[in-house]
Amino acid sequence: MHVPDGFIDAPVSAATGVFAAVAVAVSLRGARRELGASGPYAGPGGPGERTAPLAGLVAAFIFAVQMLNFPVAAGTSGHLLGGALAAILVGPYTGVLCVSVVLLMQAVLFADGGLTALGVNITDMAVVTTVVAYGIFRGLVKALPRGRRSVTAAAFAAAAVSVPAAAAAFTGLYALGGTTDVPIGTVFAAMTGVHVLIGLGEAVITALTVGAVLAVRPDLVYGARGLARPLALRTSPLAGPAEGARAREPAGGPEPEPETAPAGTPRPGARRSTRRIWLAGVAAALVCAGGVSYYASASPDGLEKVARDQGLDAKAEEHAAKDSPLAGYGVRDVADPRISGGLAGVIGVGATLAAGTGVFLVVRRRRHAAADAAAAPRHTPESA
Repeated sequence: MHVPDGFIDAPVSAATGVFAAVAVAVSLRGARRELGASGPYAGPGGPGERTAPLAGLVAAFIFAVQMLNFPVAAGTSGHLLGGALAAILVGPYTGVLCVSVVLLMQAVLFADGGLTALGVNITDMAVVTTVVAYGIFRGLVKALPRGRRSVTAAAFAAAAVSVPAAAAAFTGLYALGGTTDVPIGTVFAAMTGVHVLIGLGEAVITALTVGAVLAVRPDLVYGARGLARPLALRTSPLAGPAEGARAREPAGGPEPEPETAPAGTPRPGARRSTRRIWLAGVAAALVCAGGVSYYASASPDGLEKVARDQGLDAKAEEHAAKDSPLAGYGVRDVADPRISGGLAGVIGVGATLAAGTGVFLVVRRRRHAAADAAAAPRHTPESA
């Protein structure tokens, strides 16, 4: 659903650019909390502290999976938007930043999505999808029974709705600033119709990914925090009641009742490394972008198909980065399409991973610095 230059006129493009900039600024502030510098998940070893490198990984994974267009109808394909996936895994504010980083890399390096339309794309594909998906997800998680299946089911539903919601938002922007004279009812029907089908593919990818992470590291799923039951210590069934009671008591007397910690918060000293899941995620992204993408559907995606059929692309403009050596997701001067596309995908994953991780590490460190400054004792004349 990458909107090219020329689909939306200059005033609306500028307005959405301002809106997108404000949304990113607000998300930067919100991401500081989600990245573990404050709140119940703060502190060494907490799941929030490990969110920064994982947020960069989520951005890289979304970039890779967006290269995997899947067929949804005759002559039409779709791809992951990623807002729901990012919001559920790393939080809504951080999710907006993840998708925004992906869109920026795609526009600058691969000439995918217009530069003047970057505000439109961030508004539509990052803000709308994330806000809609996370709102639906939280509502369903509260209503459904507590458990991993409920989280996965909520992720499926949230992702499925987020895609046609983005299609409806595009229709609204086109109604305000479309550059061709096409009935808005026609645009709405065509966009939402095809994107309902694309939303089902998005839902499957999101649910499978969230379910896979829940199976191995539920503490790393932002949307699942607070859902797990606290762990309870068990004594050996061979020990009698007296021995079991004594085993649970320290030498100095009965052990105080432990406080219930939020789900996903590790016990003191039980810091769990994210290296394995990070490496597995990077490997999956590289495989998707560097190899599997060659077999993706070559049919136009939902917006491209609607634009061709309805004439929305009559005033489309050439991309300012059309001469990029990676334009069109291929490496210039590499004749073999499989090697060219694979190299472009690997480069894109690396660039997105580096940019995303760098942004999130800076955000987290700035929050830590602000927290340390606020906690530092102040010297006053009276104290001196």
